Amino acid sequence: METPPGVKSSLMAGRPSHFAPAQKTVSPAPPRRKSIPTANQKPLYAAAVAAAEMSATTTSSVQILHHTASFFSEIVSQPDHRHHLFSAFLRRVPASLVKPLNLAAQTLERAISTTSNSVESSSLRLAEKLLLSNGKSPFSSFFLSLVNHLSRRPIDAAVGLLDAFHSNPSLFRLEIAPSLFQELFLVHFPPILEWYKEQRSTILSTLYLHSGYNSDDQSIVSTTTLLSKMSGDQASALGDLEKDYEDLLDENCRVFVEYFKEVLRSKSEDQTIVPPQIVLQVIDGADKFVCSNEERINGQDFGATNRRYNPMWAEGERSVELSSDRGKSLSRFPSFFPERVSPKVLTNLRSSKDLETSADDNSIDDYSSSDSDAGQEENIKKLTLFDDSKQMPSKEYKQLFSEQSSRSYMEDGDHLPSRGKRTAPKDFVCPITTHIFDDPVTLETGQTYERKAIQEWLERGNSTCPITRQKLHSTQLPKTNYVLKRLIYSWLEQNPLPILSSQPVGMEAENHHKEFKPSVMSVSPNSVISQAAIDGTITELRLAITDLCTSEILMEAEKAVLKIQQFWQESNMESQMQSMLVKPPVVNGFVEVMFSSLDIQVLRAAILLLTELGSRDASVIQTLTRVDSDVECIVELFKKGLTEAAVLVLLLRPSATSLVEMDIVDYLLPMVSKNEDNDESTKLFMKPKSAAVVLLGHIIRSSSETNLIKIVRGIISSDAAEIIVDSLKAEDVGERIAAVSILARCIYEDGKCRNVIAQRAVLGPLMEIFVGISDDERFEIVNFLYELIKLNRRNSNEQLLHILKEEGTFSAMHSLLIYLQHALPEQSPVVAGLLLQLDLLDEPRKMSIYREEAIDALISCLRNSDFPAAQVSAAETLLALQGRFSYSGKSLSRAILLKRAGFDRSYRAFLRKDQRRHNIYAEPQDIIEEEKAAEEWERKMAYVLVSHEFGIMFEALAEGLTSKNEELRSVCFMTATWLVYMVSLLPDTGIRGTARVCLLKHFVSIFISEKNTDDVALSMLALYSFIHVPEGLQDLSANMKDILKILRELKKSSTMASEMLKIFSEEHDNSADIWTHNELSQEDCSINGEVLVITCFKAKIFSGHSDGTIKIWTIGDTKLQLIQEVRQHTKPVTSLAILHSSDKLCSGSLDRTVRVWTVTEDGIYCEQVHEMKEQINDLVVANSMACYIPQGAGVKVHTWNGSSKLLNQHKYVKRLALVQGKLYCGCHDNSIQEIDLVTGTVGSLQAGSKKLLGKAYPIHALQVHDGLIYAASTSLDGGANIKIWSASNYNMVGSLSSTLEVRTMAVSSELIYLGSKGGTVEVWCRKKYSRVETLQTSPSSRILSMAIDDNEDMLIIGTSDGRIQTWGLS
Repeated sequence: METPPGVKSSLMAGRPSHFAPAQKTVSPAPPRRKSIPTANQKPLYAAAVAAAEMSATTTSSVQILHHTASFFSEIVSQPDHRHHLFSAFLRRVPASLVKPLNLAAQTLERAISTTSNSVESSSLRLAEKLLLSNGKSPFSSFFLSLVNHLSRRPIDAAVGLLDAFHSNPSLFRLEIAPSLFQELFLVHFPPILEWYKEQRSTILSTLYLHSGYNSDDQSIVSTTTLLSKMSGDQASALGDLEKDYEDLLDENCRVFVEYFKEVLRSKSEDQTIVPPQIVLQVIDGADKFVCSNEERINGQDFGATNRRYNPMWAEGERSVELSSDRGKSLSRFPSFFPERVSPKVLTNLRSSKDLETSADDNSIDDYSSSDSDAGQEENIKKLTLFDDSKQMPSKEYKQLFSEQSSRSYMEDGDHLPSRGKRTAPKDFVCPITTHIFDDPVTLETGQTYERKAIQEWLERGNSTCPITRQKLHSTQLPKTNYVLKRLIYSWLEQNPLPILSSQPVGMEAENHHKEFKPSVMSVSPNSVISQAAIDGTITELRLAITDLCTSEILMEAEKAVLKIQQFWQESNMESQMQSMLVKPPVVNGFVEVMFSSLDIQVLRAAILLLTELGSRDASVIQTLTRVDSDVECIVELFKKGLTEAAVLVLLLRPSATSLVEMDIVDYLLPMVSKNEDNDESTKLFMKPKSAAVVLLGHIIRSSSETNLIKIVRGIISSDAAEIIVDSLKAEDVGERIAAVSILARCIYEDGKCRNVIAQRAVLGPLMEIFVGISDDERFEIVNFLYELIKLNRRNSNEQLLHILKEEGTFSAMHSLLIYLQHALPEQSPVVAGLLLQLDLLDEPRKMSIYREEAIDALISCLRNSDFPAAQVSAAETLLALQGRFSYSGKSLSRAILLKRAGFDRSYRAFLRKDQRRHNIYAEPQDIIEEEKAAEEWERKMAYVLVSHEFGIMFEALAEGLTSKNEELRSVCFMTATWLVYMVSLLPDTGIRGTARVCLLKHFVSIFISEKNTDDVALSMLALYSFIHVPEGLQDLSANMKDILKILRELKKSSTMASEMLKIFSEEHDNSADIWTHNELSQEDCSINGEVLVITCFKAKIFSGHSDGTIKIWTIGDTKLQLIQEVRQHTKPVTSLAILHSSDKLCSGSLDRTVRVWTVTEDGIYCEQVHEMKEQINDLVVANSMACYIPQGAGVKVHTWNGSSKLLNQHKYVKRLALVQGKLYCGCHDNSIQEIDLVTGTVGSLQAGSKKLLGKAYPIHALQVHDGLIYAASTSLDGGANIKIWSASNYNMVGSLSSTLEVRTMAVSSELIYLGSKGGTVEVWCRKKYSRVETLQTSPSSRILSMAIDDNEDMLIIGTSDGRIQTWGLS
């Protein structure tokens, strides 16, 4: 197999190796590292003596409390251990108690993991209440003891734990609290251990005599070897002894529980309470007896390594002793403790020829070994070198058994070449099936049957024993008779037979001339092992380990690695092998091979083994992480193509900084982008891709911001995020959480990622793990989900919310509610925001505890000034609940509110830009439906927020508006604006008054003082919501002048400002209080004669003078600034008209010309001159023509191409106005006509009058504005001299009665200005037709011309004495 590129250079460079080339002899060198001695390597006899001495002493309450407190502290400090215990309990409790105990366990977990004292206290009280309400049981006693420990009640905690021990000693001493049993109980039980040892020795004494060993060899004879030679009675006696031993331990545990509780209850420290006597039960049926304290103390020769010894544990082989001279021989520690066979099944290959037996053909009792164990080890070592020609043992010594439920082995010996007769003992054969037992069970009658056969017998309705016909008290079958099964396997091991399918006893085997092939037995985890297979495997494994750790030849070490991997994969001996492989010298041997080898198969094998060992034993990881170069080596292997190394790197848990420095990220990304892993990955406890995701999540969570941005951008650019989404449903909880961390950061860096993630994500599994993880991990999930539902389509958001609410085993809303009640202040707003959105999927008008808790949490955080970050987060969450987002997830709240205030240009521009950038296209109908859904959501959300506790939300927002935190003020301002605006759209339930009282003054202050136009517009939107009720107008009256001034400035950009002005003018009784003018400036142009005409266009003022001059002005802060002066007309300029379609200025003069001027930033220049042959007294222009008043009757219409015609030739026209193709003529005889320039038809608004006493009453001023025609003349009857007609139906709609002789007029959207002959200007309210103000210019001059600027906040006046005045509207 090829070596990955770069492996040799990367691993060999700078790394010394103790391996020498093959076939060369080298001098021994010391090992690469020294193994650290462990406690298990101390003299065992000394530990036994120490434990026995402790048993002679009494136990004080201090000791009991110390041991129990240590036990509880271990549980509290180790989450994995704690979760294991909780799971062990929940698996055993009745179904009716699963739910309450599960809830109690969750509450306890929350109390342990929280950092808040108040949360811990409330959780413990709740857990205690739950446990007490469900009765007394071992499980509730244990949980209550843990509650008492956390509540600082050590005695109650200890008593509760002892009660749990008393209820089920076996469970607690073997699974729940073995360390506590060994330290507190076992030290008092030396007599039990001594009794067990004596009884066991008695049973096995005769077996040693017939086994071929002398008494000196007993210490090295494996018990599992002897089991194959014992009789049925011996095996049965040994099994009964072991059962009695377990019962004795349970009974004495109960006795000493009462003793320990009595010690704890004792109030006097000086009072000595004598320990109880040990209870022993004689196996032969004698009565129980109690031994004395002296007898109890004398039992000192039992084994207890570190005082943690259980004689039920198999003696086995203790360790591999690696000699300093690198010899291949292995030493075995002698057996000191009573021994019991492990019940786990381990099947393996066995080396053959050196282990052949010389047993008698007809009996298993005369068995004797032809070779000693030492000789076997030496022969096996020779056979197991990794030579190509000796790679596997011989066929006839492969695994000896085959999984067959029905078979016959009692064949005649003649059918087997070179063998004697092979007849199975009758005790090995089922009387029903006549086949050798595969799963024997012994009934209460003493008869043994095959399990399947007797089960079928009972299922047919029988209730008696098939042989004895005795009535069976129970039809429940007992456990397998393992002693008999072990004896059968031992016999079959010595007498291998061919498989003859389903043949009865006595029948001859077919195909008996075929070559015999031993069958393979695939045994279940509960069966007894073949001792021969174990001995062979262990011996071969020892030799391979020795070669790995001591060989000077690289090839031998490589073969050892492959051999160990073969044992690991093909046998079920992981637990026995693990204890031998986790030692530091062995681990270092694997690392040394990885540094030196170039064989990809060897490297992969070493990685797989270290990964499996590291996942099972933390000491392996400690050994690997002691040397930095080991970690670097493994990372380098991963980078060079060994993807399995990712799992080992994950176990090593190097820091994120070191991983980044080793450039691992660029190699992780291709891994997580794969859809499938290779076949090798299935051999690991975790797939390499999953490990890569977890590693990437670790780096994301722990890297600096600089590295983080680079990493996340790499994930986004490689499209790896789309694949990582699949990890949200991974089996491994750590992988799911890592995926959440990665995806959340991708969304933060590039918001548009959320759209792809939302399409692919499966959210149900995230809520399923919500209960069993830490608070920080919970918040990561909640924050990820909260960000995920910020899609630009409302319907898509609601679909995600429905999925989140309805999928998963647990209720998402309930889980969020429990978390919210104990979340940190900085986390609460996001949790509450997500919970509120899930709740709002239902009818918002119905009461909901989830909604109440969520809104209360948001308001509480908003008002909690001790946590500024939580305040800002709460305000932002409230604003985001509006539910308007861009494609990248940015909030559109501000843009939407500005649009509603009339400033929609920025909103439309933003949407167009967002659509172009992300290539978004939607059908018009889809857009309409989305808008409806968004509006409906917005109404529901606003309703529940403002209705909560009668508008308490407005009080919290008002407090936020007064905060010194600028960020908080800004977000509260937008949130308050949104909710106040929505209140005006919702049915009034009294909430509007609360909003006005809490917020109106704040909005007025911002509206008047704020310089930012957007903020002014937002405050205007809020004020607009208040002015529809009398109370709101009354509250605004004190600041009315300032408000009106700003509204006039805003009305050019916002229609809402104009609407507000109308409302104020209609509702205000005294218009004079609203409209006031101040003189701004006065320019003297008397050198140019009278100011005959003024007009405004594009922030410029144009004035025409009697000497033919045209001046161009700009409006400064307080005065006019002259920018240009032209004099191309030779006579007075009588008219200035704007041609809006082409930004042209047209001037008419008495010099009989019309000049067309191009308007630029710097001024004007003449573009065309049109000769009219008649004086121009007044001029109006359209796109293709000019209309002017000639010296005689009628109106001349002149096209720009030179043609002209005379209209209305029977009238002498004084003033002209042109609007949308309609020409309005005010005549000398006080008549007003409308001429349609397209058709030439003439209509009359006001009929003329004859001269009275030789006087004429002409129309001095004519204006058309907003569909109304304003005409000023001298009153004939002393009545109104200003009349107003509707341009649509010629009806007069109003009139003004002015005492002035009006000569000119200007009309704005709110006011009418009348300029008089006497130099006075009257200001009238356009809506109420009431006089507002009178402006005095100069009593010695006449007002000849007036104009209003584009913003309608400045009046420009031209007088007969050559002055130009400006008046500002304030």
